[in-house]
Amino acid sequence: MARLSYLSAFAAFVVFRVSAQTAPQYGQCGGTGWTGATTCPANWSCTFSNAWYSQCLPGSATTTGPTTTVSTPVGTGGSTTVSSTSTASSGSATLAPGWSFVRAVEDPNFHKYLQSQVLGTASPAVLGDYTHAAQFQVVNGQLIQNADGSNLYAIVEPPANSTVVKLGLHWSTTPDTLGTFVFSGDSLEWSSPSVKRQQNNAWLVCPSGTTLSVFINLGAYAYMTPAGCADETLNAYTGTTAVP
Repeated sequence: MARLSYLSAFAAFVVFRVSAQTAPQYGQCGGTGWTGATTCPANWSCTFSNAWYSQCLPGSATTTGPTTTVSTPVGTGGSTTVSSTSTASSGSATLAPGWSFVRAVEDPNFHKYLQSQVLGTASPAVLGDYTHAAQFQVVNGQLIQNADGSNLYAIVEPPANSTVVKLGLHWSTTPDTLGTFVFSGDSLEWSSPSVKRQQNNAWLVCPSGTTLSVFINLGAYAYMTPAGCADETLNAYTGTTAVP
């Protein structure tokens, strides 16, 4: 009996120590199934992103879900009010009017969805599971991610020199200035007057560990593909929820 009491006390101590640890700046601090640190550094707070992810960010805490409406630019330069997403029974988010999911449609990344590496934040563009699928619009040549009511813009890395075969893609709070995104039918394309491309809808997905990083392919689709990468096209999907 004494041994059982000791083990119970030790387990409680371990749980306390984990919860009392401090998460790093911009690190995860909460979410469904999260067992790591839930305390943020001084002057940082654990900010809700979605049901699976909360993050240490500067400033005051945000403990509630997304706002009920967001004001989002449309192609005419005006604005429109768009209802926020709601959680569907599958765990994915219900698509807001005027937005699209974006996903790959070829193996080995069939129906992997475009999103931020750190969900809903300014971080590298990756493909991931449908349960974390982000939502997008193309407005005035900008690919915009709806990050819980705030706009994130797809930024294309400028080519360092003439030998570069792929360009990195990440999300930012400021618009891109290098090129133009467009949906041609449901196919996502990117072009720039200063960057030569053979095929505007050619994308590359290059794994790094479990991360599926997304790149602009400056070559032709399925021709001289960089080692370790996979050729993909990215397509809009407007079903009610993201599906596998």
